[in-house]
Amino acid sequence: MTLTEARYDQLVDEAFLKIEEALDNCDADIDYESAGGILTLIFVNGTKIILNKQPPLLQIWVATKFNGHHFNYTDDGVWIDERTDAEFWSFMNEAISKQAGMAVELDISHD
Repeated sequence: MTLTEARYDQLVDEAFLKIEEALDNCDADIDYESAGGILTLIFVNGTKIILNKQPPLLQIWVATKFNGHHFNYTDDGVWIDERTDAEFWSFMNEAISKQAGMAVELDISHD
């Protein structure tokens, strides 16, 4: 299955919305801002995680305090880091926990 740009936009918008909803319902004090295909998570310690759409590459880019990651959508219906092979949602839980300085498990319902 070839990922079209329209389907890509839909998938990324859904993923960003799931993150926003999960942050609204989690115990950690993490703010977020969303605009122009960029979702910025803002932590109490002043650090940020920035997620942004990369439509020409059909990727989600994630910049953390520690590193940058590029996720591709697979035929299996998951986003996978092209460098580490990490699955997107597992990666996000780990990255958010690391930057928040506490265990954070986003309550994400998988479709």
